[in-house]
Amino acid sequence: MEKARSRFLLLRPTLCILIAIGFPSRISSIRRDFRLPVKHSCRSTVQGRYLISDDNGYVCTSLSVDPWTHCCTEAGEQFSCQGCNLVSQCCNSYEYCVSCCLNPSKTQLELAVKVKIAKQETAGTYSSVFDFCTGRCRHNSASVVHENAYASDFHHCFSLLSNSTGATGLNSEARLSGIDIVIGKQGESCESACKLKGQSCVPSRLFVLNNCEFLQKYMSCNDACLASTGPDQPAKVVDDAPKHLNPGACLYTQIESMLSCDGSHQHTRRLCPCA
Repeated sequence: MEKARSRFLLLRPTLCILIAIGFPSRISSIRRDFRLPVKHSCRSTVQGRYLISDDNGYVCTSLSVDPWTHCCTEAGEQFSCQGCNLVSQCCNSYEYCVSCCLNPSKTQLELAVKVKIAKQETAGTYSSVFDFCTGRCRHNSASVVHENAYASDFHHCFSLLSNSTGATGLNSEARLSGIDIVIGKQGESCESACKLKGQSCVPSRLFVLNNCEFLQKYMSCNDACLASTGPDQPAKVVDDAPKHLNPGACLYTQIESMLSCDGSHQHTRRLCPCA
């Protein structure tokens, strides 16, 4: 009996070790400082087959973009304006247009988010600079001639449109590249005025001429430039018009959706873009 007890006492530490190994405790320590690395994900363009621009302003090939974050590698130039005309703010590549547009020095957030996505009064506005840049670089009626052909290879444009009373500046002058400015006869539409020159009216350029500075430059407005709503604008009222029509004054419309090549008025001469 004593021998068996002594043998059990000798084996007791070994048994404890075996039990501890074979039946581990259910309570285990937890590392509360353990964190998986979180990578910033990017929004990126999906327009082209070969290039991608991310919302950080980088451009890369579609094969080199990070598949997890959708970001371009930062090896290239940020906010690149490769293939862009910085005067007209138009580029020959959609992705580089977006990259250039994202530069804070070229597009300000507070202005971009106020721009309407379409001309309709009910149209919404862009929610971010990236949305503005991807939208503007893709859709721009000012880049086309006769609605079915591009005016130039630089047809991806991101500039903010000036309002009717704003200054023209270099940007507006660049938008008239390849356009002939024709002054119609009294009561003549722009479609007719351009046709007499063997050309056609370019309706997408009417908004460029729809301001006082261009009217004064081409038509001499006698120091009077007035906001109006007629479909014949931009135009100048002829000198022998009835007094209540403000003879000699120039007129621009504040409702750009009314701009049309067909509009005319018996007492005005139109300023027309032809090509």
